[in-house]
Amino acid sequence: MLLACFATTVRGLEELLATELKELGAEEIRIVNAGMEFNASLSNIMAMNLNSRLASRIMIRLGYSGYRHEDDIYRLARKIDWLDWFHSGNSIKVATSAIQSPLKSLDFVTLKVKDAICDYFNEKVDSRPDVNKVEPDMRIYNFLTKDTVTIYLDTSGDTLFKRGYRRLKLEAPIRENLASGLIQLSGWQPDQAFYDPMCGSGTLAVEAIGIGLNLAPGLNRNFAFEKLANFDSDNYQRIQALAKKKENRERKLKIYASDINRKAIEIARQNFQQIKLEEYVEFSYGDFLSKKAPAESGVLLTNPPYGVRLEELDRLTELYPQIGNKLKQNFANWNCYFFTADLRMPKLVRLKPSRKIPVYNGALECRLYEFKMVSGSNR
Repeated sequence: MLLACFATTVRGLEELLATELKELGAEEIRIVNAGMEFNASLSNIMAMNLNSRLASRIMIRLGYSGYRHEDDIYRLARKIDWLDWFHSGNSIKVATSAIQSPLKSLDFVTLKVKDAICDYFNEKVDSRPDVNKVEPDMRIYNFLTKDTVTIYLDTSGDTLFKRGYRRLKLEAPIRENLASGLIQLSGWQPDQAFYDPMCGSGTLAVEAIGIGLNLAPGLNRNFAFEKLANFDSDNYQRIQALAKKKENRERKLKIYASDINRKAIEIARQNFQQIKLEEYVEFSYGDFLSKKAPAESGVLLTNPPYGVRLEELDRLTELYPQIGNKLKQNFANWNCYFFTADLRMPKLVRLKPSRKIPVYNGALECRLYEFKMVSGSNR
């Protein structure tokens, strides 16, 4: 049986997500802002959670209707056969978001849906789920527009960019699904060198390895669908076994990562050791401006610092021309990509980007700038 679903992702990666989930069984795809609607079987949904590099959540649509008052939303939630999906012994968390909803309180909508679920269970089995706002078994999401409400059941649990491999991290690491999307947008192939000269805790490098070795991103974590009432454990074990069979750990990769922050390199090394991928990456410490290209050609992809305070902006104004000179001097035959919210970068780096791709980092509008470096001038 096909289920109506919704997958969320980073704004700017919707087309890539549609291609990825279509390969994993999605049908009747409709791309929307920061996500896509589609139909899929429960088996497909399990495979998507396990294998998607780009999705943030995969949810099943359980209810949809128009509304005028909170009571209309309560009645919609009350009609859903919740026992088809989970038991009264499971804990739940309900959340609500909206665009142009006329209702005054989204918290009140959340409360009404929670009450509807509990009233349903009390009537059917004389017991009700507990509410757990920290680590619930089941997450229910309500999405309101001006005049419609949709109720979703989340199948992912923790957001899918939480791969289960990041033990240690710096203050503001790039999210894993965003990192994977940037790599795919760059067109990097596993037979090419890959270099992140401002690697932080190593997210871009580990995502490149995951792509290069065809490692399923979700093999090191659990999912909410494992607690569904109709969860088929044997089928999921088959899906996991198939993902493991597709791995190619014998492939030789040329992955390089460096950072000016020695602590960042140590954190990255420890993370890679814990997930047993250290043999696929070569780390080094030092300033990018003093580094030479680690190979004759390849893809350079990095998320450089971008300032907010005035003194940071002044420092970057001095740094960018030096980056441009470095690329011209040492990175001929490389395709270089910089992901930043600082839209001054191309002008200050004194290079003309061949592509400017809008991608969001959370709520922050950014650009992925492509600079194709050739021998000689690139002005």
